[in-house]
Amino acid sequence: MFYDLPYKTKQFFFVLIKLSIVVGAGFFIYTKLVKNENLLFSNYISFLIENDPFSPKNIIFLIILTIFNWFFEIIKWQNLVKSIKKISLKEAFEQSLGGHTASLITPNRIGDYGAKAMYYSGGLKGKIILLNLWGNISQMTVTTVLGIIGFYLFLQSYDVEINYYRLTRFVFIFLVIGTLSIFGITHKKFRIKGYGLRDITSFLKRIPNTIHTTTFSLSIIRYAIFSYQFYFLLMIFGVELGYFDAMIVICSMYLLASIIPTISFFDVVVKGSVAVFLFSFLGVNELTILSITTTMWLLNFVIPSVFGSYFVLNFKLPNSEI
Repeated sequence: MFYDLPYKTKQFFFVLIKLSIVVGAGFFIYTKLVKNENLLFSNYISFLIENDPFSPKNIIFLIILTIFNWFFEIIKWQNLVKSIKKISLKEAFEQSLGGHTASLITPNRIGDYGAKAMYYSGGLKGKIILLNLWGNISQMTVTTVLGIIGFYLFLQSYDVEINYYRLTRFVFIFLVIGTLSIFGITHKKFRIKGYGLRDITSFLKRIPNTIHTTTFSLSIIRYAIFSYQFYFLLMIFGVELGYFDAMIVICSMYLLASIIPTISFFDVVVKGSVAVFLFSFLGVNELTILSITTTMWLLNFVIPSVFGSYFVLNFKLPNSEI
């Protein structure tokens, strides 16, 4: 229906959609900063002024870590896409940050899939969605494997009371959902942008092993960077904790936070709540942890979304899509 509209009408609606994405992202940023129930922004600022953790050297180092975090994500995307089409680092940069901005107000960042696909002509959109899915699966795999190890060590190290009735119920529900999901995926009618399960499997197998290896390697590097960034914030906020002990909790935190379905923009609330619970076993002050998760959110979500907003506003459809 959209493609049958007159050119000027399409352009008007397209501009309206771009503005809606940027305004929506800006509104949610403002809401989460000003009306965060876990930590009011005024309290966050007061806590920073009182503790003064951000020396110029610390700020520069934190920004460098953020840049490297996103640099390797951009390289990962460029590496994945080259299996079907070579793109420049600039194009990968624009697509990654533009997709990030579009994903903020959608559940589980699904907006990122559609946004990146928009940069390509119709024949490539399905493959781009699959590549994006595979990139996210690789990152989630790293988070899950390291998270399980970390959470196991956490349970061995700290006296955590487990409600086995609730745990059993959760596992049962998870297994039911998992079984239904597998049935749905293996069903003949399951398709992603016209691709059936066999098509998806065949497509992933055709991707060179070097690309798969590079994708998982870059996912591990990214995980190492943003987890260390969290540890560095613990240090500058005065939390005396060894790196290994801290990583046990950090890995557990990312695991638990990642399995909770949420709109990306509420990531700061989810991670904040999980982090407060886990770090309470180490006796770390709640305000300190909430300030750290807020800082991580500002560095790795809000700042990139500002740059991404520029790319969203200046985005133009491929010629074949006009």
